[in-house]
Amino acid sequence: MIVYIIVGFVAQIIDGALGMAYGVTSTTFLLSIGIPPVAASASVHTAEIFASGASGLAHLRFGNVDKKLFKRLLIPGVMGGILGAYILTAVPGEAIKPFIAFYLLIMGLIILRRAFKKVEEKEVKTKILPLGISGGFFDAIGGGGWGPIVTSTLVARGHNPRFSIGSVNLAEFFVTVAEVATFLTIIGLVHWHIIIGLIIGGVLAAPLAAYVCKRIPSRALMIIVGLLIMALSIRTICSALL
Repeated sequence: MIVYIIVGFVAQIIDGALGMAYGVTSTTFLLSIGIPPVAASASVHTAEIFASGASGLAHLRFGNVDKKLFKRLLIPGVMGGILGAYILTAVPGEAIKPFIAFYLLIMGLIILRRAFKKVEEKEVKTKILPLGISGGFFDAIGGGGWGPIVTSTLVARGHNPRFSIGSVNLAEFFVTVAEVATFLTIIGLVHWHIIIGLIIGGVLAAPLAAYVCKRIPSRALMIIVGLLIMALSIRTICSALL
C-alpha cells in the first residue's frame, strides 16, 4: 500500500504542476514494478475519476470550456476509451506489456518536446473525430495519455490553450468513467489496494502540488518528467523482452 501511495503522490505532484501526465506517470511506475497492464490501467483510471471530475467542474466554473469543442470531443473520446479498454482486457498482459511501455516512451518524448517548443495561437481547423478516438483508445491502452495526446495536438495546431485545456479536462471525466465501466463489466475491480493507495497519495499531494506549480518552472519540471517516464519505460521494455 505504501508503494501505491508514493506513486499516487508523485503522479499528483506532476499533474498538479503541469496540468497533465497523471495517468502516464502512474501507469509507467506501476508497470515498472511489475503490475499487469490491465490492472494498472483499471486502477489508475478508477482513482483518476475523482481528480478528473473535480478538474472538469473547476474549468467549467471558471469559463475555460469551449462547449462546442467539448461536445465534439465527448463521443469520439468515449468510443475510443471503451474500445481500448476492451482490447486491453482481451490481450494477455505479458504480450502487450512491451508495446504499452513503448507507447509510454513516446509519451515521454512528447512531453519532453513540448518543454522546448513554443507555439503561437493561430486560426486552424482540426479533425476532432479521429483525435478524440485515438486519444481515448491510447488513454485506455496505456493507462494515460488523453491529455498529452489531445491537449498537445490542439495546442500544437494553434487552438487557444485555455479553452483546449478546459474542454479536454471536462471531456476526460466522461472518457475515464466509460473506461472504468468497461473494465468493471469485463474483469471487475479487484485491485482495491492499488486504487486506495493512489487516491490517498493524490489527496496528500494536492496542497504541495500547488506550491510546486508556483515555485518550479514548468519547463524544468516537464524535462524531468519526460526523462523519468522515458527511463522507466525503457527499463520495462528491457525487462519484458529479456
